[in-house]
Amino acid sequence: QILAGGRGKGVFSNGFKGGVHLTKNPNEVENLVSSMLGEKLKTKQTHGDGVKVSKVMVAEALDIARETYFAIVLDRSHAGPVIIGSKHGGMDIEETAATDPDSIIKEPVDIVTGVTEKQCLSVAEKLGFQGSNMQKAADQIRRLYELFIKVDATQVEINPFGETPDGRVVCFDAKINFDDNASFRQKEVFAMDDMAETDPREIEASRLKLNYIALEGSIGCLVNGAGLAMATMDIIKLHGGEPANFLDVGGGVSEQQVHDAFFLLMGDKHVKTILVNIFGGIVNCATVATGIIKASKKLHLDLPLVVRLEGNNVDEAKQILADSGLKITVAEGFNDAARLSVQKAATA
Repeated sequence: QILAGGRGKGVFSNGFKGGVHLTKNPNEVENLVSSMLGEKLKTKQTHGDGVKVSKVMVAEALDIARETYFAIVLDRSHAGPVIIGSKHGGMDIEETAATDPDSIIKEPVDIVTGVTEKQCLSVAEKLGFQGSNMQKAADQIRRLYELFIKVDATQVEINPFGETPDGRVVCFDAKINFDDNASFRQKEVFAMDDMAETDPREIEASRLKLNYIALEGSIGCLVNGAGLAMATMDIIKLHGGEPANFLDVGGGVSEQQVHDAFFLLMGDKHVKTILVNIFGGIVNCATVATGIIKASKKLHLDLPLVVRLEGNNVDEAKQILADSGLKITVAEGFNDAARLSVQKAATA
């Protein structure tokens, strides 16, 4: 039980292969479980050397006569939910998209009206359900959509969604993703997250109310605005460097947020240089400059620091940095900031 797909084809740190096993002998369960517990499972969806397994689910095995793929996802291009299906179940949908793209069904759902009985029956038929099982599958599709809406999901994936030899329609395996923005009204759901597999830096960032995603590079980024943060990571890579993180402190960045962001970046052992990239539209650049100086002194910053400021009160901000006496490299533009950051990370 880890939060990643592709477990069946995964490999454990002890060399044991496969995170999903089938046995008809109860006496084999203990050995199978002991080969998994406490080991790291690496799949194509995990990072680094994999994720440590602390739980193993033992469940009844059902015979599958036929399997399909079914999912409901929140799709930006359709401005709402889209049902995705394929007659090829039990395999990665990405693989199906590559080998047989024409077999993939896409059925947009009106978020106001909701899924209709006609749509449910149409999808069930296209998935190959026949006779009474077509209605059974349609009923399950409708209930899965109701679940999707009720729990504020961004994805409900059933793989495989199939039939047993005795004629039952079964959701054999499921994966559900939830919208973080709905945590305030889905308290019961989010209380189940034990954070065991979440990067400690991301947990700390959440506590500090910072938008942070850990990466594996050496240049720590402190940026205001998600778009500028993405562009900053792109231009770092353009110059041959690797960003250590995505960190958006928001449009109205304060001195305290600058301090908290520095604290977070300094806790990452991979960071060799910090790049601060601020566009002062809403925010006052002088406020950011003061925050940089206070944070640097309070946290005893000993990493190379490159700062690019543009916009509101930028001249005053640059003067504040110049008068600080700290070793801060002020860049003359976006491109210059990225070039200097990559250069300093390479020599740090």
